[in-house]
Amino acid sequence: MLQRTINCPQCGKKVTWDAVSPWRPFCSERCKINDLAQWAQESYRIPIAESESESEQPNNNEPA
Repeated sequence: MLQRTINCPQCGKKVTWDAVSPWRPFCSERCKINDLAQWAQESYRIPIAESESESEQPNNNEPA
């Protein structure tokens, strides 16, 4: 049977995708904890374009 290998999302090391691999898709507990820490610190963000963020904000400086 052909074993599927993937790259660890944290360090890039080759990992065998197997039911006995306790940290999949990561290669180790260290990579798993590092990834969780980055999520907790909000390091993973989806960037927005500057023009979108400026156009969506209401202009409160205009007289009523």
